[in-house]
Amino acid sequence: MREDEDRILGMEDIVRAHHVLREVIVRTPLQRDAVLSAKYECDVYLKREDLQIVRSFKIRGAYNMIRSLSPEDREKGIVCASAGNHAQGVAYSCKALGIKGKVYMPSTTPSQKVKQVRRFGGEFVEVILKGDTFDDAYDEALQACIDFGMTLIHPFDEPRIIAGNGTIGMEVMESLDNPADFIFVTIGGGGLAAGVSTYVKTVSPSTKVIGVEPLGAASMSEAFKQGKVVTLDHINKFVDGAAVKRVGGLTYDICSRSLDDVVMVPEGKACTTILELYNENAIVVEPAGSLPIAALDQYRDQIRGKTVVCIVSGGNNDIDRMQEIKERSLIHEGLKHYFMVNFPQRAGALREFLAEVLGPEDDITRFEYTKKHDKENGPALVGIELSSKESYAPLIERMQQKGMDYTEINKDMNLFNMLI
Repeated sequence: MREDEDRILGMEDIVRAHHVLREVIVRTPLQRDAVLSAKYECDVYLKREDLQIVRSFKIRGAYNMIRSLSPEDREKGIVCASAGNHAQGVAYSCKALGIKGKVYMPSTTPSQKVKQVRRFGGEFVEVILKGDTFDDAYDEALQACIDFGMTLIHPFDEPRIIAGNGTIGMEVMESLDNPADFIFVTIGGGGLAAGVSTYVKTVSPSTKVIGVEPLGAASMSEAFKQGKVVTLDHINKFVDGAAVKRVGGLTYDICSRSLDDVVMVPEGKACTTILELYNENAIVVEPAGSLPIAALDQYRDQIRGKTVVCIVSGGNNDIDRMQEIKERSLIHEGLKHYFMVNFPQRAGALREFLAEVLGPEDDITRFEYTKKHDKENGPALVGIELSSKESYAPLIERMQQKGMDYTEINKDMNLFNMLI
């Protein structure tokens, strides 16, 4: 770091935050994962922030900043915008410190996270749902600061927030006998990656810190590409804990100097990782928390034989989303396909499709005519689940041999989003 940047955020700030956070956080375990270690032929450790007191790392930055406010600012109260986890950290901190707060959340936030915020904050916090994205909620929060004279607790672009997050890097490095070779960390707005990389690169410059973003909201990758912070026009909001249109100016500045790479993970791959972690490790992780582990495939050759740490940033996953998570995983893995099929207008056409087009282990998971009346003259929406992705090509070949008139909905995102 340059001298002027040291004054913005340095290792001493993270050490100071570590002492402050002893009042409230749990020192989460760093666990070697036998399944992942065998799969990637290396030592994979998981930093379990999903076991944090609010089931995510966000309380570290939130409490560190709120705790530092003057008595006058505490009296006026605080305000924040969040897709969920930051809101929970702020709410918990408000109740612990007896401070009033307004929490603005996107209307698309999973209900489980909204309920948790209300539970953690109790009578000290008012939850206000506004807009479809974090950025919409953030605009409302800024206005509240103006209207009520309250202090904004930014979810990522603030030195005290970043310093609190950096305590995770401190705990990781203290828990290992030898420095990690690789650390994978989620990027949403960049606060976690900035904090962790600041500490890690100070004590172990040789450790490679890899940031991981969802493919549909890769704002840090785009900033790196253009050499400046930019605002994405559209984002995929599925990975709600990391779906940010614009990373922070401070977090970009730090990450551009301290990260060794930024990689993108498709949302479907994140879903597959969520299911594997649950089925193989009994770990419940949210989409944003799954990204570092999902990224290991992209680094398979580089990490072989190395010590690797994945920071599991949170475990606030709504059980109501599990069906969607399974669906997205199946589609990403090439096991679920949707078609619009115009069946030949003759008797037995559907029976022939079942007997001669479907493979012996293929399964129809959805079937519905698109017309309520005169069904025989309208196309049908057909969802097919395969036993392996290799079954796809033979299925298409049989459909073509039978002269089926069909459209592959998976390959038309406009049609897919409309119907599925």
